[in-house]
Amino acid sequence: MQDIKIVSTKEIIATHGGNILPGTLLAKTKLVPRIDMLSKGIVHTTKDISTGDTVVAYIGSLCQAQPEFEAIEQFRNDGYFAESLGITRVPSCSTLRQRLDALGEERKNQTIAVILEESSRLLRTLGTAITPCLAKYVPLDIDVSPFDNSNTKKEGVSWTYKKFNGYSPIFAYLGEEGYCVNAELREGSQHCQKDTPAFLRQAINNAKRATDSPILVRMDSGNDSEDNIAVMQSRDSRVDFIIKRNPRRESAEAHFSIAVEKGRELRNTRDGKRLFVYENVIKLKDCDEEFREINFVTERTSTADGQMLIAPEYELESYNTSLKTVSDVKVQSLYHEHGTMEQFHSELKTDLDLERLPSGKFATNAIVLTLGVLAYNLLRIIGQESLKKNDYPPTAHKVQRRRIRTVIDRYIKLAVKFVHHARAVFVKLSENNPWLTSFRRIYEAFSV
Repeated sequence: MQDIKIVSTKEIIATHGGNILPGTLLAKTKLVPRIDMLSKGIVHTTKDISTGDTVVAYIGSLCQAQPEFEAIEQFRNDGYFAESLGITRVPSCSTLRQRLDALGEERKNQTIAVILEESSRLLRTLGTAITPCLAKYVPLDIDVSPFDNSNTKKEGVSWTYKKFNGYSPIFAYLGEEGYCVNAELREGSQHCQKDTPAFLRQAINNAKRATDSPILVRMDSGNDSEDNIAVMQSRDSRVDFIIKRNPRRESAEAHFSIAVEKGRELRNTRDGKRLFVYENVIKLKDCDEEFREINFVTERTSTADGQMLIAPEYELESYNTSLKTVSDVKVQSLYHEHGTMEQFHSELKTDLDLERLPSGKFATNAIVLTLGVLAYNLLRIIGQESLKKNDYPPTAHKVQRRRIRTVIDRYIKLAVKFVHHARAVFVKLSENNPWLTSFRRIYEAFSV
């Protein structure tokens, strides 16, 4: 092998060339002035590093899956990082931590609300396509996903239902693409239904900021509560819903007897298994509209491999829904699609490396989580824009949604040469880069 010499150069060569994409998207929001307004009187600032710019710099780091505050240090002398995000200077990790701590202590709820509102409005500003799950209905999937923060002494970390110490944040994802429109950090031991009506109301409001399409909320049995239904049937938040019922102490065998009498049997089941479905109509005391209670009840007299059971086994799967004309089987299918949100949880926790939050303070981590949600949405927007034309390297199968990790690897962590020449700024990519055409098209789409 020929001897290779490593030499330095004063030319600016950046390995995060794609940061101009989230930087261009953030420029379409009012995030910076709104954060600066919130921080007045509570955060000590300097002329060249405002709190809004500090937040933008941190989002740039989050878009590279680097949530630790210390990670910002590598960009402090990086002219391209600052210019790609439209800021004057990159803050130190101490400044970043201090600014977020101050916002958390004095303006936590207002800061989180501003970030989520700007994130949702950006979807509308861009005219982002949000894919429905049924006719024109756009799904709004809501669920808790515990974050493992074992072996730490962070504020709010406690025992979760997943049997580890951590947090139990709740998320709301919009559309088949999974744009996150609400997130709330919660202590690990907090029950999933506590404070959920207020969260649900805010999630619906943010979803309506993003789209005019009718919304279908999907929630699991942990959120089977009259309070949630009351929110969704209220005049200011009116949406349709599918909630998996919690049967609590109801007898599945008793439900089977009712189903045989008043329901119908679903065919195409195996020998030794019978499946019936029946419905009730429910009306809550403080609500104007009725909704359907759909019950699927199964009787098994043998196992799938033919082993006879000593006594029949019964299973109940039940849903509350406001959908009036959709078949019972379709309602069940729509709820099962709700499971896709586990992939979105995974991308936040793993692809963005957000699971172990960086601060010891609960309020600061709540803001970090929300900024992570904004970074996630920016990367999701970039990924979905990339799929609009077939100008990227061929894939083994048709892609419906780009995973966040792929967006970071292919579009954010691009090696570029950064040049100032003749009062113009150039970002140069290798002509042999197979993602060049796609990258250029995405930037041109966002920079309009």
